[in-house]
Amino acid sequence: MDSEQGLPLPQRYWAIAVVALGITLSVLDGAIANVALPTIARNLNASPADSIWVVNAYQLAITISLLPLASLGDRIGYRRVYMIGLALFTVSSLACALAGSLATLTIARVIQGFGAAGIMSVNTALVRVIYPQDQIGRGVSINATVVAISSVIGPTVASGVLAVATWPWLFAINVPIGLAAFAFGWKSLPRTPGHRQPYDYISAIMNALFFGIAIVAVDGFGHGEHRPYLVGEIVAAAVIGYFFVRRQLTQSAPLLPVDLMRIPVFALSVGTSVCSFCAQMLAFVSLPFLLQGKFGMSQVETGFLMTPWPLVIVFVAPIAGVLADRYSAGLLGGIGLAILTVGLALLASVGAHPDAFDIAWRMAVCGLGFGLFQSPNNRQMLASAPRHRSGGASGMLGTARLTGQTLGAALVALIFGLAPQQGAVIALAVAAVFAAAAAVVSMLRLTGKRSVEPA
Repeated sequence: MDSEQGLPLPQRYWAIAVVALGITLSVLDGAIANVALPTIARNLNASPADSIWVVNAYQLAITISLLPLASLGDRIGYRRVYMIGLALFTVSSLACALAGSLATLTIARVIQGFGAAGIMSVNTALVRVIYPQDQIGRGVSINATVVAISSVIGPTVASGVLAVATWPWLFAINVPIGLAAFAFGWKSLPRTPGHRQPYDYISAIMNALFFGIAIVAVDGFGHGEHRPYLVGEIVAAAVIGYFFVRRQLTQSAPLLPVDLMRIPVFALSVGTSVCSFCAQMLAFVSLPFLLQGKFGMSQVETGFLMTPWPLVIVFVAPIAGVLADRYSAGLLGGIGLAILTVGLALLASVGAHPDAFDIAWRMAVCGLGFGLFQSPNNRQMLASAPRHRSGGASGMLGTARLTGQTLGAALVALIFGLAPQQGAVIALAVAAVFAAAAAVVSMLRLTGKRSVEPA
């Protein structure tokens, strides 16, 4: 197969469908468990505080293993890592459904997180092989659309399942879908060559320690953890991070892609992604409190009023993907993020007694801006990396998203702790600031080199 020409039709359609299905399962499963936590805690005789590990274990497992698995994909092939991740995710979903205790469920969620990381770490790298060089933006737009929608419909899907079934079915429904995706993926996903450089296990361990401790520290900061513990975590993360980066600087294909961060347009794309997803998470976490707490809306009304954001992305992201193959990501991203900034500012300044339309059209503005930014930005990150480092670029794309979301969630907790009455409005205002910062960073790419495609 000519890697520049992509897969022939209709194999290309089957392959991108498998990639989209896998990323849907992995992203969606990070959100659906939140809704079921009270039920799970009661059913398994666990405290609410302990039950939170059902969510945290999954997120931590993904974050600490994303870059190591992306690096492994560069070495043994993206298809192999993706298929192993999909199989592990499917089997562990069954284990989650059959879990009879909180400890068993938590262990199964850790394994499920590792499987999800296998899917997330190389899905964008696979898109680069599936599509022809001049159509990568279209493939990336499908991924961006799936990620955006899956991130916000989790509670809706979970509520629908719990309305007709018990909580184990939240995980059991993954099994037939995962098996179908595996079967189609076995036939359609492209085989990609790797390279024979030895795998850096020491760096993988350092990566897990750094990101694991850093996330715990950020979360502790947002939830008011005791200062001595917080300082200790920050110091430990800083020390490990320092030696981790020093080690990466000596590697020809580092696990943490510091070589790619030397490419200005790649580094700016990462910065744009972190800031934008931080803004998104600030909004998604705080909006239900605003709509229900301040405006007295029900859970169902809140779900419907938040729908215009992802719904608009469904229509805008494919258009943005096509435009990304023709126009600068810096320009498209800058315009989109400026629109997102306006939308968030409008939500933060909505009147004391808004009707449904007042909220819905502001949500649509946010969706328009986010949809216009995401596909071009992801394409830029992928295209600016040499082809043999597509795994590293794909892993960094997911890491940037998770980092931004983690920071956004921690900031919401901090803001609500400092100003419980006006926390939602303040969080939306802070989200607008992060979106504006992302727009500025995106525009800086207009002066940078667009890509570093190897011969």
